[in-house]
Amino acid sequence: MNVILSTLSAALITVTFGSAAFAALQPIPGSITYDNPNAMLEKAPAGSTFFHTFPNGDGRDVREIYKVNQDKSVTLVNRTVSNAS
Repeated sequence: MNVILSTLSAALITVTFGSAAFAALQPIPGSITYDNPNAMLEKAPAGSTFFHTFPNGDGRDVREIYKVNQDKSVTLVNRTVSNAS
């Protein structure tokens, strides 16, 4: 029974982390990386994060979180949309 649980756990971890690249957020109009996928920051430390908030056109605000990479490029890591309209 322990062998079966170990195998199932390993399979679940592989599926979860193996699909992370597939599920990466894509930029939308208004995102920092929408028109400039190679956006770079000069002074932000690698590993830091920052917020970007913009209206989505139907009265709701979009809030994105970006991470600064080692090469000073940025990666979109999270997006939320307000419920207010």
